[in-house]
Amino acid sequence: MSTSTTVDALGAAVPVLSFSPVVLSVPGRPVDLQVRVSAPATGTSLPVILFSHGHGPSNNLSSLNGYAPLASFWAAHGFVVVQPTHLTSSTLTHLVADAPGAPDFWRSRAEDMTHILDRLDVIENAVPQLAGRIDHTKVALAGHSLGGFTAALLLGAGLTDPDTGNVVHLVEPRIKAGVLLAAPGRGGDVLNGPMAELWPIIGAVDFSTMTAPALVVVGDNDDSRHFTDMGPDWHADSYTLAPGPKTLLTLFDAEHGLGGIAGYDAAETTDENPERVAVLSQLTAAYLHTQLHPGTSTWQIACEALTAGLDPAGRVESK
Repeated sequence: MSTSTTVDALGAAVPVLSFSPVVLSVPGRPVDLQVRVSAPATGTSLPVILFSHGHGPSNNLSSLNGYAPLASFWAAHGFVVVQPTHLTSSTLTHLVADAPGAPDFWRSRAEDMTHILDRLDVIENAVPQLAGRIDHTKVALAGHSLGGFTAALLLGAGLTDPDTGNVVHLVEPRIKAGVLLAAPGRGGDVLNGPMAELWPIIGAVDFSTMTAPALVVVGDNDDSRHFTDMGPDWHADSYTLAPGPKTLLTLFDAEHGLGGIAGYDAAETTDENPERVAVLSQLTAAYLHTQLHPGTSTWQIACEALTAGLDPAGRVESK
């Protein structure tokens, strides 16, 4: 499988500046909001990717310190990547276990991204050599697993608040497009695994109002039996149940870790595959580049290079 064409389409990789923590005080939040910012060392009018981490078994990957394989690639190819530590992070459990919204902090996770956008100028000026280089009108969002759930809310999905029964919308109109990586799917009768009672919020999402453009990424071996017996198709619900424009990328042989995106050589990755991570990094960067720069052919070139031919990494469909 050749990936050189895709890299050419995205431009040559440049050195990355990664700076953390940038600390934002948020009224009512039990601890300060801390973020990591990764940016290319050169370039101006840089688009932004907000990244929402998942809720994995490791202590530190579900924080601003995780997902370096993705964040580093995106930053090396022209994006400013902002990664908050959500209140669900294991690094904060001892501080927030009894805070309102625990343990899932579904509202706080989404609000973290709104706080970041509200103070993007503060973040930009806090990072050395970044001031004046960000295009504040070009903002995208990505999230893995529980982060994909958070991304769905910010992209327009509704959620039935389990405490009040009211439908809540936390859509963030400043976000132009998103990437949902191994995100949870629908609720109802299909949410029948042992984790369903512990995380009922997962089944409370309504994808029918998620109108923003999004790339939904699933692994065809990502069988989350702890939530459902639907099989890997459950993770495609944010594509199948949401209105267009949406694109579905199915990665062949991938499991929930999608080859190892949560961290380099992470033991929790059940399908360690550096080539798969490289392909995913390129396809997600290409998709968001084209979404934020309409009319460019980056996504088309990437798809032709990586999902066509004799040894495709996956398949793509759109609506």
